[in-house]
Parts: sequence; structure tokens; C-alpha cells
Amino acid sequence: MGNHNHTHNFTEQFTFSGKLKTWTLLAIVVGILTIAFGFITGQQERTFANLLLMAYYTTCVCATGLFFIALQYVAQAGWATGLIRIPQAMSRVLPIASLVLIVVCAAGLMTHNLYHHWNAEGLTDPASPSYDKLIAGKAAFLNVPFFLTRLVLFLGAYSYFAWLFAKYAQREELEGGLVFYDKSFKWSAIFLIIFGFTTPIWAFDTIMSLEAHWFSTMFGWYNFAAMWVSGLCVITLIVILMKKSGYLSWVNENHLHDLGKFIFAFSIFWTYIWFSQFLLIYYANIPEETVYFYKRWEPEYLPWFWLNIIINFVAPILILMARDSKRQMNRLMFVCIMLLCGHWLDYYMMIMPGTVESHRGFGIIEIGIAIGFVGFFTFLLLSQLTKRSLVSTNHPFLEESINHQI
Repeated sequence: MGNHNHTHNFTEQFTFSGKLKTWTLLAIVVGILTIAFGFITGQQERTFANLLLMAYYTTCVCATGLFFIALQYVAQAGWATGLIRIPQAMSRVLPIASLVLIVVCAAGLMTHNLYHHWNAEGLTDPASPSYDKLIAGKAAFLNVPFFLTRLVLFLGAYSYFAWLFAKYAQREELEGGLVFYDKSFKWSAIFLIIFGFTTPIWAFDTIMSLEAHWFSTMFGWYNFAAMWVSGLCVITLIVILMKKSGYLSWVNENHLHDLGKFIFAFSIFWTYIWFSQFLLIYYANIPEETVYFYKRWEPEYLPWFWLNIIINFVAPILILMARDSKRQMNRLMFVCIMLLCGHWLDYYMMIMPGTVESHRGFGIIEIGIAIGFVGFFTFLLLSQLTKRSLVSTNHPFLEESINHQI
């Protein structure tokens, strides 16, 4: 499987050095200084809310890389083989991102800067003036030890699969044959079942429980749609930037077109889930449900509420509807950057009303922490990309990917 009659250099390796590495390190420093500024100035709750936002966002994007790999194996799809190294690198960052998220959640719980709707003194004690019957009814599930146990188990399981697929990919590269491809196929099917059942619970715990008096059975899939679109945008953006730098010569406009179709389709899917959740709550008009959207219709959040829909639905559907627009690198790159910012705003709208509530701010803390995490993620991801050649010459579907045309 290793010999192909093409002019492509399949042994090329990505070099991560110079200005690019310097900028990512500077971004990390900006993030650290911003976190310190937030704590020093007494804005602990706002700082923790932004740490949760970016830690969760980063972990979701890394998990999407793992999901993308498993999906290709189970579907026996060959088109993405030439760019599979990028989601593989994303998945290898997952254990570190998971650890950061666990630390942020644990620290937020211990300091009562996060999850104070269910993790506060007296909420479950009938003798306390702070007693909350609804929260007491959920205490068997929403308690600190069980919460952290679930988070560690879910993210630990995802990280294990990331390690397993990385090992199989390396063995496949060294030894060839179909043995490790078949193993990846089998474990991908198992992973997708586990991921499908646990991802909604992960979203319920980490984000929905910030407002523990409210719940939505659609919230898990709403979060999945957001993470899937964001992950696809990261993959597409890196492919485009690497091609502009002279790498990935075997990736052509047909691959970009497929990635663009995924982004277009799942932006619509995200909107479908978002609107379905909104519409069901709107026409039912039950107070304990409508409170979620009532908060987001307050003057502090209403402009962001509508901007969220414009960026994440209206813009991509108008820009990417035409076939040619999904084959133009600059236009696709613009949409990817826009949607990554848009889904940051989406997570912002999920998290802030349940943490800082009406005392929200938007400024140096939000921007600085976001810059820091982008630098952190980029540094880790690009460092992983340098460790192997940019394509697996022993992958059984490499030839199909090289000749991909639609």
C-alpha cells in the first residue's frame, strides 16, 4: 500500500517554529496575565465563568477530532484520509484539555464561583432557611463527588480512545496491512456508542447544571451540534492555512467542498435544534422553562441573543449555499473564523446568565482569556502535527482520497 504513482511528497513533515510559535507563546502569556488580572481585581466569578467557557470549548473541539476519526472508520470513508492527521492531532490534545476542564470545574466548585445554583450551603437541608425543594430532589445526582466522578470518567474514557486510536495509527504506519485498520474500525464503533450516550450527560453536567432549576432534554444535542460545527471549522481552517503554507498538496478543492458541505449542513442542524428548543418552551409557556430564555431577553443579553442566530445560521447559509463558495479557500476560511467566533458567543450565552447573571461584563477578561486558550490549543495542536509525516502512506484508503472528485 505504500507505493503510489504521484508527485506528492508523502514524507513531508510540518515545521512549527519561528514567528508562529512565538505568537502562540505570547497568546498564552496574555491569557495567564488576564487570569491573574481577573483574580487580583476581585472579579473571581467572571474569571471562572470565562475559564469554564474556554476550557469546555477547547475540550469540545478536541473531542470532535476524535469523533471525526471514528466516524471515518465506521463509515469506511476514504475521502478524508489525506487530512486525517489534523483530527488525529486534535484528539491527542484531548487529555490535556480534559485535565484543564476538570481542574476549572473542581476549583469553581470548591470556591463556589461556579455551580452555586446547586452547590451552596443549606440548599438540601430542610432545616435551613436556604432550603430548596427542587435542588434537594436532584441532590442524588447533583452533588460534588458524583459530579466530578462523572466528569473524570467521561473525559478519561474519551482520552483513552484518543490514545488507542493514536497507537493503532502509528502501528498501521509502521507495519501496514489491515490488522490495525480493522482494530480501529471495531473500537470506533464502540467509541461512537459510548460518546453518543455520554455527550448529552456531559453537557447537562458541565453547562446545563449552571442553572439547575431549569432543564431541557434537547440541550445535550444542542451542545453536540455546536461542538461538531466548531470542530469541523477548526479542521477546515487548519487544512486551508497549511495548504497556503505549501503543505498537503494532495488535498484539493473537492476535499474542501466536502468539509464546506459538512459545515453548511450542521450549521442548519444546529439551528434546527436551537429553534426546536426555543419554540417548545415558547408555546408551552411554563414559567420554570421560560425563565431560561427570559434571562437571555434581558437588555444585557438581548443583542447577543440575536447576533448568535445571525452569525451561526443566517451568515453561513447565505455564504455557503452556492457550490463554488465551498471550493474557494478564502471564503471558506472566513466562514470558519466567523463560526468559531459565533460558537464562542453561543457558549457565552449558555454560561454567563447562569454564573455572572446580570452583572456580566465584556472586555479584557473575555478577550484575554479567549486569546490565551487559542494560543494554548494552537501550540499543543501544531506541536502534535510535527511528530509524524502529514499522511499515512499505509492507510488502505489513501489512493481513494488522492483521487477524490465530486
